[in-house]
Amino acid sequence: MTRSKLPLILFLTLCTCIYSGKKLQAQNTQIKGFVAATAYAADDGKIGFGIGEQDLFITSELNEHISFLGETVFKYVPSSPTEFNVSVERIIMKYNFKGNHNFLIGKHHTPTHYWNDTYHHGRVFFPTVERPLMFAALTLPIHTTGISLRGLNLGKSKFGYNLMIGNGIGSTEIADNDKYKSVTAEMHIKPRDKMQVGVSYYQDVISAGAEDHGRVFAEKINQHLYTATIAQFGSTFELLAEATWATNKAESTGLVKSFTSYAYAGVRLNSNWIPYIRYDYLKYDDSEIYYKKDDIKSMIVGLRYEVTYLVVLKMEYQHQNSEVNGQTDIVNTQIAIGF
Repeated sequence: MTRSKLPLILFLTLCTCIYSGKKLQAQNTQIKGFVAATAYAADDGKIGFGIGEQDLFITSELNEHISFLGETVFKYVPSSPTEFNVSVERIIMKYNFKGNHNFLIGKHHTPTHYWNDTYHHGRVFFPTVERPLMFAALTLPIHTTGISLRGLNLGKSKFGYNLMIGNGIGSTEIADNDKYKSVTAEMHIKPRDKMQVGVSYYQDVISAGAEDHGRVFAEKINQHLYTATIAQFGSTFELLAEATWATNKAESTGLVKSFTSYAYAGVRLNSNWIPYIRYDYLKYDDSEIYYKKDDIKSMIVGLRYEVTYLVVLKMEYQHQNSEVNGQTDIVNTQIAIGF
């Protein structure tokens, strides 16, 4: 398939989807919101308070085949006490063409990781106060704008898959910055109730001169990400562990390899109280030019109290050793709500 034919194919596909949907009548539209507030105490004696992201989450079923999902986040700029940013995190139009098989187009959470594909920006659903460090360190493509083919809960093993082609790293939501496309392939099974085991692969080419999160890359980089996931959220025990092996190849460095991971475990004592721990481990190759090299080991011990499904309190202690920032200790508390 040539690149010039891709827009025509997408247009014809969408026309087919809309025509097959017949009468389009907005129904079952839901608008939800999520917000969180935090308080912290650091080992330097500082105590502070903060307002987290306010998440506007919209879903709408137009008919039995066509639906829409939109997620927009309002968040304050850390460097300014009064300014805030508006970020469109997801815009997805979905067409269910057969059973549990769906065609999606828009801006997605890249489905390489269980955490990234399952939890949106509402902190009330996070098992911990914040995301694992592999996401905060910007080592993963959090979003992809493109098209995907997804299937869920297929057969006795509840097999699932997600195949995606999208704009690559350094692109925007409205245009690609080069001729390359990112490719994502994910598959998983659910061998028993509330358990999921999966693997994923991500490939992209970052062009020379591309900009990503304020960094400009002087040379072309070929990137491959390999991820393994296991998740279990039962009535008593909770487990979520993910590991990503990353390879980045540039002319000046050759092939370099880095590794990021986390493991979370919790015990549900009753319907309200869940003590938990999380360990993060980030290790970068000394010759790495794409990632910001900062090897980190972090341990979190926390307690989550679920007042209701949409009102959650969390308190946790974090001890972290960072190659760049040294050793830090911090106590975080959070109240997260959905409305």
